[in-house]
Amino acid sequence: MSATALAFTAPAAFADEIPLAPGHRLVDHYDGAPATALPVPGEPPAQHPHLAPNGRSGMHADGAGSGTHPFPGPLGRDPKVSSEKIAALGGECATVTFDAGGRILTVCGTFSGFLLKLLDPRTLDTLAEYKLPQRSSTVEAITRLDFEKIFKDTSGGAYFYLDNRDRVVLADSRQHILRIAHGQKPDGSWRFTVEDDWDLTSLVPHDCVSWTNLFPSGVCDPVTSVMPDWDGRVWWVTRLGRVGTVDPATGALRSVRLAGEEIQNSFSVAEDGVSIVSDHALYSFRADADGTPRIQWRQTYDRGTGTKPGSVNQGSGTTPDLFGAGDAYVAITDNADDRMNVLVYRRGTDVPEADRLVCEVPVFGSGASTTDNSLISWGNSLVVENNYGYENPTTLTFGRSVVGGATRIDVRPDGSGCDTVWESDVRSPSTVPKLSTANGLLYFYEKQPNAFGIDAWYLTAVDFRTGKRVWKRFTGTGSAYDNNWAPITIGPDGTAYVGVFNGIVAVRDGA
Repeated sequence: MSATALAFTAPAAFADEIPLAPGHRLVDHYDGAPATALPVPGEPPAQHPHLAPNGRSGMHADGAGSGTHPFPGPLGRDPKVSSEKIAALGGECATVTFDAGGRILTVCGTFSGFLLKLLDPRTLDTLAEYKLPQRSSTVEAITRLDFEKIFKDTSGGAYFYLDNRDRVVLADSRQHILRIAHGQKPDGSWRFTVEDDWDLTSLVPHDCVSWTNLFPSGVCDPVTSVMPDWDGRVWWVTRLGRVGTVDPATGALRSVRLAGEEIQNSFSVAEDGVSIVSDHALYSFRADADGTPRIQWRQTYDRGTGTKPGSVNQGSGTTPDLFGAGDAYVAITDNADDRMNVLVYRRGTDVPEADRLVCEVPVFGSGASTTDNSLISWGNSLVVENNYGYENPTTLTFGRSVVGGATRIDVRPDGSGCDTVWESDVRSPSTVPKLSTANGLLYFYEKQPNAFGIDAWYLTAVDFRTGKRVWKRFTGTGSAYDNNWAPITIGPDGTAYVGVFNGIVAVRDGA
């Protein structure tokens, strides 16, 4: 239902550089050489009619989940680094989006609750702020001293989208979906206004841990992610396998349950349907006339025998990528025990089950491969990153790193299979990498092992065509600079932003 509009005024801005841990003077601050921009040919994903323009709308940059930005990211010309500390403990700003004026809209996770923030893209100063309710996982972590619950919780607003009217749409920890606008007051200051509040608790179990309900006896099913379909319905998914819709015009709610399955990733949308991956299968959905989700097709995959270090659950860690001319393909990874595979499927509803799989390509080393981040897709190319070994910010302290690796795989022009184009040894423990199609650079957030125990983090640029490192720029030292699953996002002004454990980092060319 539609809520009465409520206004929230910005607090006093809290702008502070994230402190560097010891050792920052003992590591290289720049390595490599500036790149020459070489745009990559190809057609971008179709512009979703209910999302902000491609590159501005969400964690995976567009409705198709391509992980590509049309803006030229930094080329490595004397790159400058700035940061903002959001909170004394926590503060990571994961999803970064941009309104029509280039201002940042982001949700930052703190121990007191998530914060929806409007930031100045250059100074990173807070222009407006809206406090979201605290997640159950945070209360559990504090009361039961089990902080792993926080790092494996993808609910509460981390996955949100910016719609075609620059409004944030998110699901909070109360199992409510909010649609929130922002604007300036007569004095020039900014504020957030809740335009709509849709309560899902009639369909979603919500006996969740809170400070007033420390030992619930019922079921708590957090809402993982929201996205609109091509008709403007707001789709939502929950951790325990519920898939539902909201009709924004009427507030009507509909849902189905994928019994025994879990959804911890976001999902992707194109004109031909909604693609959702659970820890058992990949689905294509459409909505019936009344909004009820209906399965168009379902494809199981190898989910392995357990959760690997570097995965949130036992299943695919990827948001589906919708790519290829004519709504051709959808790609995910599996969770096979020895070597994870990149899987490419044909999307058509008339494809025989025996013909749906295009290719199954094993990646990375034996016994050390997993990813919990979306693939990058452009044209018929996919790029996958290895997150094996990363669990949380304590994993990489004292100079440790992960085995790492990234691989590019291309679907053959005739669709007869796939080929590995290159393999890179880049060590990007947990970021959602991105491609600037305007300059041909892939961006990773890298940490190399250090014999002296220094935990140094870098924004690393890799050539999309060859897989070679081009340059890397130091961002900071210590766990405060660990991105902890947050993506890299390229802004309209060419800045690369990275959400880190204590806030947000910006890297931009200096000359």
